[in-house]
Amino acid sequence: MDQFPNDAQAPLGRTQDRRVILVVDDTPENLAVIGECLMAEHQVRVANGGQRALELAHLEPRPDLILLDIMMPDMDGYTVLRRLKADVNTRDIPVIFVSALSDTEDETLGLSLGAEDYITKPVRPAIVKARVRAHLQSKAARDLLRDHNKVLESEVSHRVAQYRQVQDVALRALASLAEARDNDTGNHILRTQAYVRLLAEDLARQPGYAEQLPPAAIEAYAKAAPLHDIGKVGIPDHILRKPGKLTPREWEVMKTHSQIGAEAIARAIGQDRDPEAVAFLRTAIDIARHHHERWDGSGYPSGLQGEAIPLPARMMALADVFDALISARSYKVPMPLADAEAILLQGRGSHFDPAVVDAYLRQREAFAAVAERFADQAASQPECMH
Repeated sequence: MDQFPNDAQAPLGRTQDRRVILVVDDTPENLAVIGECLMAEHQVRVANGGQRALELAHLEPRPDLILLDIMMPDMDGYTVLRRLKADVNTRDIPVIFVSALSDTEDETLGLSLGAEDYITKPVRPAIVKARVRAHLQSKAARDLLRDHNKVLESEVSHRVAQYRQVQDVALRALASLAEARDNDTGNHILRTQAYVRLLAEDLARQPGYAEQLPPAAIEAYAKAAPLHDIGKVGIPDHILRKPGKLTPREWEVMKTHSQIGAEAIARAIGQDRDPEAVAFLRTAIDIARHHHERWDGSGYPSGLQGEAIPLPARMMALADVFDALISARSYKVPMPLADAEAILLQGRGSHFDPAVVDAYLRQREAFAAVAERFADQAASQPECMH
């Protein structure tokens, strides 16, 4: 047959609805017979051996269907099928075995390896056409469903990303209300959030922390961080914005902001929320309530000590203090990074979790970069001494 020599292929470009069929057989006569009965409706490629079949299966456009002989000298059809199914680029191409092996065991083996169908030789053109048409229709339906699912998955992913962006903006806006009442800035929220993420990512790489800090936990810590001082909305202005030092009584009121914030978030969660959906808010409760605890137990509101303090709150404690030290306020100039670091080191094991301080030391350059990136704009602020 002139159109189909021992190893040849039809034009590679798929035109209109003509599908690409790869016919694999080591006998030229069989290639000719099958090729002639299919070429009127389809583009036909032929291969006279298993290795060549694998090569042609990777050419674009990839075959829509493969008719595969079993008994071939260089590589039998079973081996070819195993390799096709093991390759992510070819595993979804349907394969029909065309073989002189007619025993039930041979057919069962072929189907168990992933073949879609089994045609025995000598082939009858009408049978070949009918089987090819049926399996191409089935593949087209599967491809349509796959493409539809991809579109749906893409749309869902897009919607989820939009939702998360809106959620993040809303959380930062809410947190900014509390910060603004305290003469603080929105950039404080951005900086401390970035510091917490840096600390969590660093500790996740350290022995003993990987299980506590999977990527989902790190994301929850960072998302929750902006709400650490949300309880300040419940502190009266005459205390929160008081110039000068607070009296002992006023200081006791000021300290209640941690409890106020935690309780407010807990009420927002309620009892009927999806636990997974609000996981970061449960982290936010821990951060809001306990970020003023100290490693040695001298902090507030609960006097927790050591690892009894939730890990995200221990990270927030360092992030919050560090940012307060290096930030300019109307009552103080920003502290140099070296001096702020000295205070963190002085508080290692008393104020701060030693492991968190060590994480800061490994990330000090990244901390400095965050401080520079989200630096506050110079602006006059009313006097405030706390």
